[in-house]
Amino acid sequence: MKQYAVMAYDYTDNAALDRRLANREAHLDGVRDLARQGKFLSGGAILDSKGRMIGSNAHFRFADRQDLEAWLETEPYMTGRVWERVDIREVALFDPNA
Repeated sequence: MKQYAVMAYDYTDNAALDRRLANREAHLDGVRDLARQGKFLSGGAILDSKGRMIGSNAHFRFADRQDLEAWLETEPYMTGRVWERVDIREVALFDPNA
């Protein structure tokens, strides 16, 4: 399994926050499912200076980049036009006990 850091930035149009809120429960249900599978490690919303959600930040564990990309194709924040730009980086696994 490989680990990935994902930074996803929302669209900035006037309806962006409404789309985020409309897709939020489906998104969270999917994240909960990934957590049960051991694929979601941590994450949360990126906030602007006024505390408004403007993106997402998460760490995932997937078999490979193709597995991650396949998940993104069905992710409600992608299909619901919430995330405009997604930056994915493979990261080295850290073992605090090593």
